[in-house]
Amino acid sequence: MEPAIWSFSILLILITLAGAFSWVRKRRTTGDYLVASRQVKPWLSALSAVATNNSGFMFIGMIAFSYRVGIESIWMAIGWILGDLTAWLFVHPRVREQSGRIKAKTLAGLIGHHHGRDDRVLIALGGIITFVFLGVYAAGQFKAGSLALVAMFGWDMWVGITIAMFIVILYSFAGGIRATIWTDAAQSLVMIISMVMILVMAWLTIGGPSALFENLQEQDPGLVSLFPANLEFGLLFYLLGMMSGGFGSMGQPQIMVRFMAIESVKAIKKARRWYFIWFVPFFAASVGVGLYSRAILPNLPDRQIAQGITDPTELALPLITLEMLPAFFVGISLAGLFAATMSTADSQVIVCSGSVTQDVQPRWKNSYIASKVATISVAVLALTIALYAPEGVFGLVLIAWSALAASLGSVLLLRIFHLPFSTRTAVTMMIAGFGTVVAWHVSPFNDDIFKLLPGLAAAFGVYGLSRIPSLVGKSR
Repeated sequence: MEPAIWSFSILLILITLAGAFSWVRKRRTTGDYLVASRQVKPWLSALSAVATNNSGFMFIGMIAFSYRVGIESIWMAIGWILGDLTAWLFVHPRVREQSGRIKAKTLAGLIGHHHGRDDRVLIALGGIITFVFLGVYAAGQFKAGSLALVAMFGWDMWVGITIAMFIVILYSFAGGIRATIWTDAAQSLVMIISMVMILVMAWLTIGGPSALFENLQEQDPGLVSLFPANLEFGLLFYLLGMMSGGFGSMGQPQIMVRFMAIESVKAIKKARRWYFIWFVPFFAASVGVGLYSRAILPNLPDRQIAQGITDPTELALPLITLEMLPAFFVGISLAGLFAATMSTADSQVIVCSGSVTQDVQPRWKNSYIASKVATISVAVLALTIALYAPEGVFGLVLIAWSALAASLGSVLLLRIFHLPFSTRTAVTMMIAGFGTVVAWHVSPFNDDIFKLLPGLAAAFGVYGLSRIPSLVGKSR
């Protein structure tokens, strides 16, 4: 294991230095700290968005999901990609254009600005929602990164989570969102190489798809069933739910800030090409790694190292890395996993600090020091959630993702498409959106339709009801 420890340490230092190097480009302003002065190149924004989208959710959660359910996980991949593409085509360019025109630094600031005026109630509520649910999201990343350290060193989860918090603070202080974007690009390259190496080695060990499916069939015939069993609302609504999940990127402040930071509206099209060139192979590779992990490590939950882990299957990537790769490459792969989750958590913590200084307490909006203090405070909040939350990585990420999209995302769509709404309507939409997400998560239907679809339906149902009086008035 000594070569693995050396390669792990060296790569982690190099990736951290890649972010620290952004120090030479940074400016001591909140605009640079939060949106990199809107000067980020399209390819860099795209790779950063891929890394942010793919970190704990993909490398830990999606692989574990494929491990548990088998090839039916492909429906999540298909739906997520289609929904994400829809957001890229119709939402992201408008967000860049309108946020640049009004110089908004946060998603809540964009949502609450109308006709040259700021709606303080709407902006503050958006900031609070961002703070709470991105704190939950960052906690999921802390847990995901800690799993790499559990596999590598055998440490307890709380040790890795605590180390993760301090590294996130270091990333943030190095150069704000610019440091995150730079390190994301390096991590994207490391992780795609690692995933390909694992798939090649697994193929040589088990065989191609036919041998893999035969292995899974022997374990459980349900693992090779293409269609999920016993869906309460049918396959169509299941797929629509997954598409809503991908479309939900439009409500993620940590992702949208990358499009707010890109150099121009025209650059969005170039960034889209880069994004999907990386995103689609990442998703396909995560499904493949999850299936091969099930074939090679069928008794993973029973291993000693998995005891005490909220969801033992979330150790699939770290353990198959140890099983399949030479020691030197084990260190590189796990360092890439750890750094990717930390960089994602970093961007979430920075966006959270922006929600405090720009949205909730705007009197601090030009204070560079206040931004840093807020960053530390949010990191501590995420640490607390990660240590005590009963959910695993996948659960925390999907709850936070859905709640943000159903609340902030629903109102954002109204704003960028210039649809009329009152403050009361927007507030009610936000509450109905994330309230429905949480209720659906604990309902018996959580596995039948992805929780974001009913959350968005509730939010837009509120909007539809609010428009009835005006439509009736016009008809008279």
